[in-house]
Amino acid sequence: MLNASLSNCQSFLFSKLLKKWARYGINSEHGFSYESMNHDWTINPVGRIRLLTQCRQLYTFSHAYQLEEKEEWKAKLTPLFDFIIDHYFINNRWIFSLNDDLSVQDTLSDAYALAFVLLSFSHYYQVTQDKRALDYMKDSHHFLTEHMQAESGGFYEAYPINSDQVRRQNPHMHLLEGYISAFNITQDEEYKETIKSLLTLALERFYDKKTKTLREFFSEDWKHHPTTGNQVEPGHHFEWVWLLYEANKIIPNTDYTDLAQHLWSTATRYGLASNGGIYNQINGDTYQPLDKEKRIWPITEYIKAITVIPIGKEEKIHRLENAIDFIQNHYLLDDGGWNEYLDENNKAKNYPLPGTSSYHIFLGLSEVLRWKKFNTEARDNL
Repeated sequence: MLNASLSNCQSFLFSKLLKKWARYGINSEHGFSYESMNHDWTINPVGRIRLLTQCRQLYTFSHAYQLEEKEEWKAKLTPLFDFIIDHYFINNRWIFSLNDDLSVQDTLSDAYALAFVLLSFSHYYQVTQDKRALDYMKDSHHFLTEHMQAESGGFYEAYPINSDQVRRQNPHMHLLEGYISAFNITQDEEYKETIKSLLTLALERFYDKKTKTLREFFSEDWKHHPTTGNQVEPGHHFEWVWLLYEANKIIPNTDYTDLAQHLWSTATRYGLASNGGIYNQINGDTYQPLDKEKRIWPITEYIKAITVIPIGKEEKIHRLENAIDFIQNHYLLDDGGWNEYLDENNKAKNYPLPGTSSYHIFLGLSEVLRWKKFNTEARDNL
C-alpha cells in the first residue's frame, strides 16, 4: 500500500539520508558540504567544490527544517549560508567553484548555479528571516538581467559571455524554479515578470510542437543544435510538468497547463522503461531510447509530476505506488545512501554519492508526502 511506502520514504529522508549527510557530508569546521561521498561515507575528493552543491544542500536542510523543526537541521544553515557568501561572492558576482583546499578555482558566473542561489536563499530566509538572503537574491537577479540576458531571449550559460556557447533549456528550467520560490516569499513583481518571460521562452523555443517534445540543446539563436538538438530527457519533461503547475498558481494561463499535459503524455509514452524506471535520454525525432541507463533524478521528477497532473485518482495512486516501490527496491539504501545509476537491466552501477542528488531525492519524496497530507480524498483512500 502507498501509505506504508510513504512512511518508509519519510523515514529514509529524515532518519537516514539527512542524518548521514549532516554527520559526514558537512565539514564541521567550515560549514560547507563536500562535493561527493563514497558509499562508506568517507569523503570522495573530486578536485572542485561548486557553488551549486552548496546551494542544493542549503535548500535541502532549509526545506527539511520547514517540514520537521529539528535543531540538527537548523544548525547547519547559517554556517553553510555564511560559507557561501564568504567564498563564492567575489567582486559583486558569484563564482562557480573552489579547489578542494578552498582556494578559488573557476571564476565564471554560472546561470544554473545562480538559479540555486535564488531557490536556496529563499528557503533559508523562510527559516531564519535573515534579510541578507533577500539582498543577495535581488543582487543575483539584477546581475542576471543586466549582464547575462541575451538579445535573442533567455540568459547565457555563463559570464563573461561567450556567444558561441551552446544554449540549453536546463539552466532556464532551474531559473524558473528559483524565481517561483523567490516570488512566493517576496511577492516581488520583478521576479514575476522574469517568471513570465521564462515561461514564454519554454513555449516558443524549448517546446517542439511537431514532436511534442522539450528540446535540450540549441544554437545562439535558439535553433535546434545541429548535433545534439534531437536529444530529449524524459526527466526534464516531468520536471517541467511540476514547475508549470507551480507557475500557473502565480500566473494562471491554460497555455502553461496545456504544455504540461503535452510533456506528460510524451514522457510517459516514450520515457518509461518496460522493466521499470525512466530512461536517461530518448531521441526527440524518433522517440527511441538513446541512453537506456537510469539515473535516480528522473524518477524523482516523475513522482513530483504525478502529484500535480490531472489524472484519475486510481491511476495517480497506481503510478505513485509503482514508482515509489521501484525507488525503494532499486535506489534507496538502508544506510541512508542511494544508487545514483542503474544500467538498462536495473543493476546498480558502482558510483559515489554526488552532493547535488539529495536535492532531487528530498524534493521528489517530500512533494509526494505533501500531496498526501493536503489531499484528503487521496489520504482516505490509500
